[in-house]
Amino acid sequence: MAEAQVRLSAIERVFHLGDSEVHALSGLNLSISAGEYVAVMGPSGSGKSTLLNLLGLLDRPDAGSYFLEGRDVSVLSPEEQAEVRSRRIGFVFQSFHLVPRLTAAENVALPMMLAGVSPKERSVRVERALKDYGLEDRAGHRPEELSGGQRQRVAIARATIMEPAMILADEPTGNLDRATGEEVVHLLEGLNSSGVTLIVVTHDPGIGSRARRQLLMEDGHLRHDSGLNG
Repeated sequence: MAEAQVRLSAIERVFHLGDSEVHALSGLNLSISAGEYVAVMGPSGSGKSTLLNLLGLLDRPDAGSYFLEGRDVSVLSPEEQAEVRSRRIGFVFQSFHLVPRLTAAENVALPMMLAGVSPKERSVRVERALKDYGLEDRAGHRPEELSGGQRQRVAIARATIMEPAMILADEPTGNLDRATGEEVVHLLEGLNSSGVTLIVVTHDPGIGSRARRQLLMEDGHLRHDSGLNG
């Protein structure tokens, strides 16, 4: 049997708020195979975003181990984690997280600049990405000059420009109207169809039901995993 792309074992994440401890994740065990489409659901404070941040190497567990593509990434140095993050993981956020002073093209190019990709290669890949996402005529526009849907398409283009193996999307339609949100979901699902693992945190049951596997979080525990039912 092939090694799971993501394997979490006995993960604990505790936050200290004043005198109290909040167990954001407790004894979490989870395996996700390459190419899966997973929705992470649950009420506010259930641990969804903490799980996503941990999967994206934006946070470290207090206990337990995280294997990504067979490698224990929870023991890597911050610099090593940043390298893995830049090459293997793409992020799509509710608030887009675009750099305001950069144009659409410059925002898309940013991960390649940080990874040391040559200017010539960057130019070719950015041009192709903007075309793929219908943004050719917005290349020189800054985020404030773009609609919400256009900003999220720029964010998806930026998230995928390094051809990551896994995309983590945190409420990707949260700031969009229904029609634009549908368009964004279709873009993400298209990437999943091409083999990219897609993990979406959402409050929207309609979006959650589209995933082939649903994880229900509650009080830092994984209460239900539809992938264990069949």
